[in-house]
Order: sequence, then structure tokens, then C-alpha cells
Amino acid sequence: MTDHIDALISRFDQLLERLDRALPPLPEPTDWRAHAFRWRVRNGRGWLAAVDQPHSIRLSDIANVDAQKDKLVRNTAAFVAGRPANNVLLSGSRGSGKSSLVKALLPAFSAQGLRLVEVDRTHLADLPDIIEQVADRPERFILFCDDLSFEEGDDAYKALKSALDGGISRRCDNLLVYSTSNRRHLLPDRMRDNLDTRSVDGEIHPGEAVEEKVSLSERFGLWLSFYPFSQDEYLAAAEVWLSHFKLKLTKEARQAALLWAQMRGARSGRVAWQFACDWAGRTPAERKQL
Repeated sequence: MTDHIDALISRFDQLLERLDRALPPLPEPTDWRAHAFRWRVRNGRGWLAAVDQPHSIRLSDIANVDAQKDKLVRNTAAFVAGRPANNVLLSGSRGSGKSSLVKALLPAFSAQGLRLVEVDRTHLADLPDIIEQVADRPERFILFCDDLSFEEGDDAYKALKSALDGGISRRCDNLLVYSTSNRRHLLPDRMRDNLDTRSVDGEIHPGEAVEEKVSLSERFGLWLSFYPFSQDEYLAAAEVWLSHFKLKLTKEARQAALLWAQMRGARSGRVAWQFACDWAGRTPAERKQL
């Protein structure tokens, strides 16, 4: 009888060993010494993966958005100091510096305890798990959702709404959500949504679909709007990025920068950076041929 039991135990141990090999490995413990993290999900398990070399950009390098920059810096300074601060929605023209501004906050405030957590839109349902992991930490976390937007029938925005308001639990004191989007209300605006708008005693009452769209963006206490660059603003941005490569905006570079923007069909900080990279990569002889 004892031999039979020992054989069963041995077979059971072998089965457990096989199952252990088949299961995905547990994620590494969070390295809280890092300043930036990405939320990773594999086989249904999520964890905060440290970013060893976060994108480094200085606030002074971001041109022509001084008003937006000042408001964002003031809000973030209040947050890291433990004072009340708002979730932030940066929306508007593409390539105008929205994402760069958020990334530039990390080197500016990391010494005061600021940390950046990047979360993909597809993982927004995991926000309660992320909040649970950081809620008792002494650091101050900005949860960064870049290029955020939702399509019809996409319910992921509901998780974001709960995270912004705290749901049934209180809002996490050491975490804010900073999102960038080309859409002001994050959800698509359809002509048919406005058909339900009605007039009551001379007042305009939007339909339920419009109210639903606005209710998400309204949960961000601070809205920062970004607009296309004028020609002078674009050239100023190009001059800043050329100086990054220790080059000047000469007459030839100015002409090439304008031609570059014309070919791209846009003027923005991103286009100015791309031009500066191209110009810096050319030899002096190649620059004179333009």
C-alpha cells in the first residue's frame, strides 16, 4: 500500500513539474529604482517593466508652445509637491509637441520623485491593476496614454473614465493621467450624433451620444490645445533643432526647411525635427547643391 502511495506521489510530482514548465514564467519584480515604466502583458499577466533608457528631451527644446508648456509644468510641479493637481488632456494638431512635452517632464521632475508609466490603449482595462501596484509607493506617477482615441463600439474608454474619477474607491493620490490625442473628445464625432440635438425653451440640449463623448474628456481637469505652426513658428522650431546638431539656420538651410515642409504638406515641430535630422546628415557639399 505504501509503495502504491509513493508511486502516485511521484507521478503527481512529475505532472506538476510538466505543468510548471508549460506555464509562462512569472514576470520579474518591478525595479522601483527606474524612472520610467511600460505596462507589459503576456499570457494574461501584466507587470511594470522598467525602461532603462527613457526618451530624453529638454523642455527648453520644445518651441512655440510656451503657453501650453507653462500650464503643464505648473500642474506637474503642484503634483510632485503633493498639492492638488489635474489630469491633463493634450489635444490638437499632429506633430505639435504634445507627446514631447509629457516626456520632457521626466528629466525635469524625476529628482522630485516623478515617474512615468506608459500604457497602451489596448491595456486600459488593466488600469485598476496598475493603480493598485503604485498606490502605496512614495513616488508620484504620471500614467501616460499617447495618441489616445476610441472607435465606435470600443468599451476601453470606460476603464479610463473609472481611473480618472476613481470609481467606487477614492482617487489615487500619487497618480495622474496625462493623455495626448488628435481628437478633442477622444471619440469620433459623427454627423448623426448631432441629429438628436433638440431645443428646449430656446436652449440647445445635445443628444445622448454627444453627452457620452463629452463626458470622457470632461474628466480631464486641464485641457491643453495645440494648433498648426505658422511659417515663422516652423522656422523657429527648425532653428532650435539645428542648434541641437550645432548648426545654424543659414539662408540655404532656411530655403531647404521651407521646401521640406512644402513636400510634407505640414508645418510642425515634428516636421522641423525631421528636417534638422536630414540637414545634419548631409555633407557640406550636399547642402550647397540645394
